[in-house]
Order: sequence, then C-alpha cells, then structure tokens
Amino acid sequence: MEALILEGCVDSVESAIAAFRGGADRLELCSGLVIGGLSPSVALFDRVKAYVDIPVRVLLRPRFGDFLYSEEEMGILEAEVREFVKHGADGIVIGCLKGDGTIDEEKMRRLIEAAQGAGVTLHRAFDMTREPMEALFTAKELGVDTILTSGQKDNARNGKELLNELAGAAGEIDIMAGAGIDAAVIEELLLETELQAFHMSGKVTLPSRMEWRQEKIGMGLPGISEYEIFRTDEEKVRKAKKLMAKCTKTR
Repeated sequence: MEALILEGCVDSVESAIAAFRGGADRLELCSGLVIGGLSPSVALFDRVKAYVDIPVRVLLRPRFGDFLYSEEEMGILEAEVREFVKHGADGIVIGCLKGDGTIDEEKMRRLIEAAQGAGVTLHRAFDMTREPMEALFTAKELGVDTILTSGQKDNARNGKELLNELAGAAGEIDIMAGAGIDAAVIEELLLETELQAFHMSGKVTLPSRMEWRQEKIGMGLPGISEYEIFRTDEEKVRKAKKLMAKCTKTR
C-alpha cells in the first residue's frame, strides 16, 4: 500500500515548527486560520521554509467568504501562484466555483498553469459544490492531485460515508480528510474507510502575553478574543503520526 500522509495546517512559524517536529509529512501554509485560511505572505513562507525541510503547499484565498472570484481577485491569485512557486512552494491549495455550485474549470486552469507543474490541492471549496462526484470528475480532468474535504459535513467523522465513496472513486487523486481531525478520528477513518491522507491543525488556544488588556472593544470577529492565540500542538501531531504508523503495520 502507499504511505499514509499527514498534512499539518499552519498559519505561523511557531505552528509550522510544531507540526514538523511532531512528524507531519507536509504542511499547508496559510494566514488567518481562525476564519478558514487566507493567503499567507511571502515573508511568512520564506521564514517557514528556513525552519522545516518537508514539503510546503500554500493556500491561496484572497478574502473570507465564498469562492466565486472576480477578475480582480483572479489577478491577485495568479500573481500569488507565480510568486510562491518562484520562492520554492511545493504546491498550491486552491478552489474556484461558479455561482451554480460547480467548479469553475476556466479559472482553475489559469491557476494550475501558473503553478508550472507544482502540486495542486483542491481545498474545501469542494465541500461547497452541489454534486461531489461531478466535482471529483472535474478535478481529475484538471489534473488536481489532492482534494481536501470533510465529506460535505461539518467534520470528517460525520462525512465519512461520502469520504469513503470519494476515496473508492478517486483513482490517483488523494482524498485528504480534513475538519475535526485528531488521532482518534484518524483511527476510526482508517478502520472504516479507504482513506490514506489526513489534514489537521492540532490546534490549542494559548493566552496572550499582554499584561494590560482593553476589554471595552474588540478588533476582530465577534466572539473571538484578541487575547487568545491559536497554535499547533506538537504532541497532538505526534500522537496522530504514531497512530498512523501503527495502523500501517497492521493493515
């Protein structure tokens, strides 16, 4: 069987180092993970690459919200693809949809062509498509090598039925389970599905080191405190990786 893949989803140098030390096979680098992930800066990418020697794919998303992009936004995305590939990105993580809930093949091709042969993950825009099997076929035609999905549910555990169907029909595409992934969920999915690739943030919430705190106003999304920092926990990644190694030996 092919090797299992554990991808760490990170949005800081500290999280990247933790995922790397915990045993992640590759990273997905973004910014703003708390709102689902946005494009990172080139400076962040370069800094991460200075500390890790595993593949790094870069999530490219110009804003929070849907995946129906304007021409202005596509111009930004194409420029980002070229810039990150020039800086050594091992792959890009992208997703463009049409208003009718299908994959926008023309816009996806533009980004894939700009990637010049780098790996391509179709991110969880896939989970917002109206017909997942049709979307899988389209991804195959486009040359995508990985689809990140929760099985169109709020988490991968709840989406395991569709995840298994996708894995059975995917052929050479990796169906990578994401959302709510930890060691326990990986074990369940390995036992009950054909999945071999998993995507986790291993998130923990750390208190801010600020001593004085302004409690009268908030600077971000309602319900999210400026005095909480989200980081990848090295031990959570290590536990997942050890579980995967154990399952590889017994399958």
